[in-house]
Amino acid sequence: MDEKKRQINLTYAMLAILMVLAFQSWWATTRQVETVPYSQFEEMLKHGELEQIRIRDRFIEGKLKSPQPDGHHYVITTRVDPVFAEHLAQYDVDFTGVVESTVLRDLLSWILPVFFFVAIWMFVIRRMAEKQGLGGLMSVGKSHAKVYVETSTGVTFADVAGVDEAKAELKEVVDFLGAPQEYGRLGARVPNGVLLVGPPGTGKTLLARAVAGQAGVPFFSISGSEFVEMFVGVGAARVRDLFEQAHKAAPAIIFIDELDALGRARGIGNITGGHDEKEQTLNQLLAELDGFDPRTGVVLLAATNRPEVLDAALLRAGRFDRQILVDRPDKLGRIQILEVHINKIKRATDINLEHIASITTGFTGADLANLVNEAALLATRRRGDDVTLNDFNDAIERIVAGIEKRSRVLNEAERRTVAYHEMGHALVAASLPGMDPVHKISIIPRGIGALGYTIQHPTEDRFLMSRQTLRDKMSVLMGGRAAESIVFDEISTGATDDLDKITEIARHMVMRFGMDDDIGQVVYDQAKTSFLGEGLMPEVRARNYSEATAKAIDAAVKTIVSAAFERAKEILVERREELDSSAILLLQKETLTAGDLPWLGNVRKT
Repeated sequence: MDEKKRQINLTYAMLAILMVLAFQSWWATTRQVETVPYSQFEEMLKHGELEQIRIRDRFIEGKLKSPQPDGHHYVITTRVDPVFAEHLAQYDVDFTGVVESTVLRDLLSWILPVFFFVAIWMFVIRRMAEKQGLGGLMSVGKSHAKVYVETSTGVTFADVAGVDEAKAELKEVVDFLGAPQEYGRLGARVPNGVLLVGPPGTGKTLLARAVAGQAGVPFFSISGSEFVEMFVGVGAARVRDLFEQAHKAAPAIIFIDELDALGRARGIGNITGGHDEKEQTLNQLLAELDGFDPRTGVVLLAATNRPEVLDAALLRAGRFDRQILVDRPDKLGRIQILEVHINKIKRATDINLEHIASITTGFTGADLANLVNEAALLATRRRGDDVTLNDFNDAIERIVAGIEKRSRVLNEAERRTVAYHEMGHALVAASLPGMDPVHKISIIPRGIGALGYTIQHPTEDRFLMSRQTLRDKMSVLMGGRAAESIVFDEISTGATDDLDKITEIARHMVMRFGMDDDIGQVVYDQAKTSFLGEGLMPEVRARNYSEATAKAIDAAVKTIVSAAFERAKEILVERREELDSSAILLLQKETLTAGDLPWLGNVRKT
């Protein structure tokens, strides 16, 4: 290695000597040559002062017989046309030729076309790279994280509602970022990583942005899918680059959304057995987390709605130390979320948020935001001055059941079948205790395949269901087919969706909930989890029971479904007069509410 360096240094020394000699020669030559006008050259020629002449295309060089007082031995002049020179010689003036410089023109004639074609080539290549998501060649390994600071996030904890427990957990992160020395005075440390887990639309990303806005620190936000590109090693380089950026801007927050796109369990879904680029990216993330020092003021947040597919090494203590559940809001949480969004619209004074929250059970924060927007759009469409409660009711129907399809015209026989079908659901629901009250019945087609619908609004959130409650729900689902069987002595395909739901409930009762006396309190069907190789092959679930047990399960499910059907028929036979009169009224008005049918409030025990 030293010998090679010595050779390189010797080469540099030789080049320096040659450059010095060349410069010296040019300087000496310059000192000996004098440029003179052409007229003076003619005079020197006439007086015999020149010993030797060299004629070039544009210049004439002459050697003096004796050096001039200033030491010049040579003179040089620009040629002039002889005829024109003879003409000028008769006048007492100095004249000389001038050579027009074409260097700039020659350079431009070569450089501009080359520059033009290179620019076009770079533009085309860059556009192609952007379409492929590659970016510039020098930015392949750079992180595509979008950096938000406090002023650009514009979100604090005051803008997040319905997830009080999650906010309380994340306030520790805010306190640490604000005063890390005070927070660690007893030796505690902030968790290395915080994983937000919950269904889509519950506000996980909003919570992460609120943490950054509350703490007033830079917010590095990136999706897990942005780490992986077509080039091998790019994902790992981007992970390193992201953490380097965050450490330079500390205190800061790194937020990785959709972590399951990056942190999927290794070795799953790779049918060929080859090395996966995603695995290399995940390995780099694990390495960064191992060397992650929370005392530097950088906090890692991540969000996912599929925690079951994450690699176990990613979830162990020391990496993502804390998992925070961001679940669907309860009734109080829905009221708080509605208060946040409803202040952005012009609403009527009689809107009862508690009523809206009670009829939106199961809605996430994103669903409620969409509900408020849909209600405002409906009010705008009808040219209203403000948004009323009826707009919210119509918006809920639009979200739950779909858009009205008044152009889908049914013949009279179909309309009559649909009317009795929907009224059968409503009558059975009104006859059983504990069922959600019926709010609206309609035979106007909605959505993709619904020819009619019956909407029930729950009065409270439910977290447990008894065996009797499940049986009652199944009877309500069978009310439509039971009404068809009683009135027309025939059944139609209108109960397809009802049969899917009732069969699922019956199978869960038998195989998961242990609610059949003959089968016993044994779980034969594990809770369904997302298949890790989803999309590569159909789901394969192991059956850990015998053929005899399978036969007994099928018989039990059939018995439960049949019992629900018979119970629905008994109720409708007993209330046949109300069924007929209500169905006729529904055919006339097409849509009925609880106020149109007084019997909806009279719940019987059957």
